[in-house]
Amino acid sequence: MDDRIAPPRLKYRLVIFDFDGTLADSFPFFQSVYNGLADKHGLKRIEGDQVALMRSMGTREIMRYIGMPAWKMPVVAKSFIGLMSENAASIALFDGVADTLLALADAGVELAVVSSNSEQNVRRVLGAQLGSLFSHFECGMSVFGKASRIRKVVKQRQVGAGDALYVGDQGTDAEACAKAGVAFGAVAWGYAPAETLRAHRPAEEFESVSAMLAICAAAGAALNTPG
Repeated sequence: MDDRIAPPRLKYRLVIFDFDGTLADSFPFFQSVYNGLADKHGLKRIEGDQVALMRSMGTREIMRYIGMPAWKMPVVAKSFIGLMSENAASIALFDGVADTLLALADAGVELAVVSSNSEQNVRRVLGAQLGSLFSHFECGMSVFGKASRIRKVVKQRQVGAGDALYVGDQGTDAEACAKAGVAFGAVAWGYAPAETLRAHRPAEEFESVSAMLAICAAAGAALNTPG
């Protein structure tokens, strides 16, 4: 008779993360360079309380508001990614991200990233230790092109769609999850307000970074939430 106790089954075997606004606190940097990008690419400048107004908008609504046609989006994104590459050292992860990623990996959760930012920027901000925790990076696509990349990661990691969770901070992340057939986890600390993301009916809501530990593990799993 085998007296060994089987480990608790994880609620999600694979957790795929968005990067900007989910793992990395890059919005202050974006704000600092946006008006320069706007002037360069002929977009509307954003001043003062307009930022708060825009946070409740969807991505397509924001594009209309600043006068950015779809064809111009890749060009603007390339400019932003280049600026971020030059300033990666000034961009920090959200408090608690490092401890939470380490604990999830220790618990047997497989980690991946699907981000419209570049893999180089993602790896630089994560650093070598945290970057080594991720089995897969899919980067550099349009914010509207994440669904196919999420499906690709799920397929390559040989995980059922029902065992995968994508964690993000915008409505486009929720839309990508719906198309890819995976659960969406909405974070409360990113770009879009929690109430905006709630309209997408996320499978999980994370009020804090450390909350991801309890929700990503099945009930009864002995995980310590980092303080």
